[in-house]
Amino acid sequence: MRMYWYGMILLPAVLAAACSADKAPAPEAAPAPPQKTVFDPLTQQMDRARQVQGTVDAQAQDTRKAIEAAESGGEPSR
Repeated sequence: MRMYWYGMILLPAVLAAACSADKAPAPEAAPAPPQKTVFDPLTQQMDRARQVQGTVDAQAQDTRKAIEAAESGGEPSR
């Protein structure tokens, strides 16, 4: 019966000692730059689409200003 109690006391101590680190972990190196993936062409297409959408939005805004100026009888302002 005594061996049982010694085991109950000793087991947590052994497990705690096994989980402790002997030395501090080394600092992590800076992350490497992302490498090319199979998705690069798709992301490039998305970037290009965003640029085109910006151009279309700017042209639409210019057209709206011209329409508003024509409705009010004035010259379009740029």
